[in-house]
Amino acid sequence: MARCYTDCIERPFRLAFEIMGGFVGVHPWWFLITPLVFSAGLGSGFYFLQERMSNNIEDQFTPVDGQAKMERRYIQETFPSNSSMFSSLRLSTSGCYAALIASTDGNILSEELLEEILDLDFKIRSMLVEFNQSTFSYEDVCARVAGSCFSNDILEMIEHQASNIQTLDLTYPWFNNTPLHLSLGGVHVTDSVVKRAEAMQLRYYLTEVDKHKAELWLEGFLHLVPNQTATNMKVSYSTSASMQWEFEKTPTSVVSLFSITYVIVILFSILSSWRRDNVRTKVWVACCGVLSTGLAVLSGFGALLLLGQPFVIPVASCPFMILGVGLDDMFIMVSCWQRTRVLASVPDRLAHTYRDSAVSISITTLTNALALYLGCSSSFGSVRSFCLYAGVSVCFCYLYCLTFLGACLALNGQREGQNKHWFTCARIPEDAANTDSKTFNACCIGGSYNRITETEDTECVSRFFERLYGPFLTHKFTKASVIAVYSLYLAVSIYGCVTLKEGLDVKHLALDDSYLIEYYHNQKQYFSEYSYNVMVAVKQPVSYWDQNEWNNTVFCLSEFESLDYVNSTSGWFFSFQSYIDVTNISSEEDFQTNLIKFLDYNSQFQQDLNWTEGGTIQSSRFFVQLLNRAATKDVMIGLRKTAEVCSPDVLVYHPAFIYFDQYTVIIDNTVQTILVAAFVMLAISLILIPSPVCSLWVAFAVCSVIVGVTGLMSLWDVNLDSISMINLIMCVGFSVDFSAHISYSFISSPKRDANAKAMDALAHLGYPILQGALSTVLGVVVLATSGSYIFRTFFKIVFLVITCGTLHGLVFIPVFLTLLGAWS
Repeated sequence: MARCYTDCIERPFRLAFEIMGGFVGVHPWWFLITPLVFSAGLGSGFYFLQERMSNNIEDQFTPVDGQAKMERRYIQETFPSNSSMFSSLRLSTSGCYAALIASTDGNILSEELLEEILDLDFKIRSMLVEFNQSTFSYEDVCARVAGSCFSNDILEMIEHQASNIQTLDLTYPWFNNTPLHLSLGGVHVTDSVVKRAEAMQLRYYLTEVDKHKAELWLEGFLHLVPNQTATNMKVSYSTSASMQWEFEKTPTSVVSLFSITYVIVILFSILSSWRRDNVRTKVWVACCGVLSTGLAVLSGFGALLLLGQPFVIPVASCPFMILGVGLDDMFIMVSCWQRTRVLASVPDRLAHTYRDSAVSISITTLTNALALYLGCSSSFGSVRSFCLYAGVSVCFCYLYCLTFLGACLALNGQREGQNKHWFTCARIPEDAANTDSKTFNACCIGGSYNRITETEDTECVSRFFERLYGPFLTHKFTKASVIAVYSLYLAVSIYGCVTLKEGLDVKHLALDDSYLIEYYHNQKQYFSEYSYNVMVAVKQPVSYWDQNEWNNTVFCLSEFESLDYVNSTSGWFFSFQSYIDVTNISSEEDFQTNLIKFLDYNSQFQQDLNWTEGGTIQSSRFFVQLLNRAATKDVMIGLRKTAEVCSPDVLVYHPAFIYFDQYTVIIDNTVQTILVAAFVMLAISLILIPSPVCSLWVAFAVCSVIVGVTGLMSLWDVNLDSISMINLIMCVGFSVDFSAHISYSFISSPKRDANAKAMDALAHLGYPILQGALSTVLGVVVLATSGSYIFRTFFKIVFLVITCGTLHGLVFIPVFLTLLGAWS
């Protein structure tokens, strides 16, 4: 019954494609020219490419509806910043700043090195930047504290005189209520007194009132610092805008790789389609297959750009994927064409080609496109954009395969029907005369075919699959070995899945040769002991003069302090306690009177209180200093869980949580998308493959390949992040391709015996599958040399997908089909 149902769906499809093939064969020029004109029109969308570029790191690589973004909105509304009383501790964003780390193998606090640091500091502060035919300096754009520019604490301590360091007994990590751990790294202490430090970090915060001037100053900083010479220390540097600017350089790093890729793939396509027969060779079809994928990218990208869809950097890897998809379809069509009767008319040959190939191609296109469209529901902007661009391009690739490539195949068939040379288009003899030279026979003879089957002679690789590989794979000993190899594959993959790491390290968005790499390395090496200072915002009014309510607040803060990765808590109330004996305050009036006096002397704490119009404290905030003793994900989730059980109602926030939110959604997003996609793949297979058991094996192959790719990418040092998530979604579609081709060919084979059916499927599609796999790998192999983590990750996962997919299509699935009786 199941077979009848699926066959009733599949049979009309085959008939419809057979009619379409015949129609394309009758009117090839229409189907050749129309796609060219259509793609040229849609390609006009590239005019808007620069306008549509959307490469904001936060927008594209953090969850669109992340919890931290809502928390940030609350902080900004409740505790607005005070431009006249700047505090880096209270920033709701990363701020606008320039930073440098001076490091040495000796002591950075020696007078000699301090002199060099002070000289560099002076040059930075006095640097002049041109703007509107005038100049400005740090003094004009700096963030201000009580009328003066923000200054680095460590330089203030020595009063900008290197010799003054001898008069100080610096204590670490705090010195006179100043967090010295922010300024000194690689510190060696004795009884908390600093004896030596290996690094010093300086920051220069700017006001964001005039962002253009601030950016000009940051650019001047990036030009000045690397051109300064330091004899006994190394200087690494960064700015708040550096990561964004470095990330935007990524596309230019792969522009040259596009041309290299297309040259490699064109050469491979020509070589793999080359025949010694000068008439039957498919050189022009191979070139048109590559051109067809180019038209698909032009049309897909152009259409979305015309519609105003944002273009993000990960989308730049899409053409490499489309190239593999298009060539895979081309090789399947060429293989089916070669099995048609040579003496039949071109429309008949193309009709039979479409009948035998179009359903298989349709299955892979549907699975690829739907997997990508499901990815559009992701929480990450970069994933949504990539999946939309890739999904539309895959659809155009399918359309042009059935129209443009089919027309090219028909025109090539007309040339073959007239026995014309592939290059000169002159008629040539089919058989060699005895008097002709070997050179003439090699270059000017062609048109032979199998007189018994009336089909084209098969290539040597196809004969290998038919006569050697097929019988070898279906041997009992080989089957047992394949099962053992698959068990090992599954075990290694599952181990990799268990050890898979999550999260995108922001530094990976910069190119490998970026100056940021050294800065992040030094920051990790010298300043990694202490982590973030996290805000704890009390979201409801608290009667701080009431001992019971204050005890509840103290208990809440003590819950934070009990966490292993929390060093200490600080805030306005602790300073207020030092200012006055709060136990003597028993009324709101006494509390308010003393608090106002306290804030007059400690104005920075005014930013930590939100007052109602009636003069009561509506909300307030404290700070929790963290240590680097746990994974980032565990720290953020642990702080949020602690906040949930607190009374009064509180929230925790730090600007870095915007990026850490990816840890809370990446696994759920990926698993959900892949499971839904796998279910859709199964449904498509059940409808279009006339065997339910065979369809289940296709679904099994999808799951198996995904498990393999996920596990192996973990062992290849690739984390689960928004970049790899893009590729895993794509993996769902790709993993169907090879298994679906083999499964469909297996069930469509007229043979009765299971082993014979497997050998027949491998004989027909073994070589096209191998061609498709190699062309896809060659299409991305140049990305292995890219200086961008994004494109190297794309290469790694595509390589794993194709390798695992080919193994399943050519080894595992044929064996499993013979073992479990899908032929029944």
